[in-house]
Amino acid sequence: MKLTFLGAGAWGTALASHAAANHDVVLWGRDSAQLAAMAASGCNEAYLPGVQLSARLEVEADFERAVSHAADDPDGLVVVATPVSGLREMTRRLASGDGHVRMLWLCKGFEAGTHALPHQMVREELDAAGRTSGFEYGVLTGPSFAREVALGLPCALTVAGSVPALADCAQAAFHHHAMRIYGCDDLTGVEVGGAVKNVLAIATGASDGLGLGLNARARW
Repeated sequence: MKLTFLGAGAWGTALASHAAANHDVVLWGRDSAQLAAMAASGCNEAYLPGVQLSARLEVEADFERAVSHAADDPDGLVVVATPVSGLREMTRRLASGDGHVRMLWLCKGFEAGTHALPHQMVREELDAAGRTSGFEYGVLTGPSFAREVALGLPCALTVAGSVPALADCAQAAFHHHAMRIYGCDDLTGVEVGGAVKNVLAIATGASDGLGLGLNARARW
């Protein structure tokens, strides 16, 4: 399977390195100098210092070439690893073509200003582009730390998408070594859960920092 990751931050790099153990993976990022350094050292020192990435992982500074890598494979997958604020732009660029696209995003949260969930943003961009077919989309999310994934430690994630087959695709791409992928048909629920999880994590961290004890922590 050919996969293209759009976004060379910590999470995108970690998951791309994980997938590269079993698949043909290309990682694109906005910073060409950063990508060149990654290609030379085999590390993403800006976001995952000291972590050696898969030797099979390729980096690509040209957006179109990176996207065409996954497009060349009927089972190919594009993974958007940007923050929520970058999801519209990535969707718009991917929807501008006429080929079949299978896309997952990794971001959590709501859009600033509109308060839209990621799948609502994607649907709006697809409607604006007139893409009524040939574009499958979904979210891959869960409690995870990029550095631990890059180091090969155990992790479990949930995938939910516009079509059931997207879960099978995500499992084929990532369900190996120490990672487990579980499918779900509740796209809204999975996205809300991912967003609320971060709020709860901040609240429990604040409780711990204030020394309020386990009873207060448990209330969150």
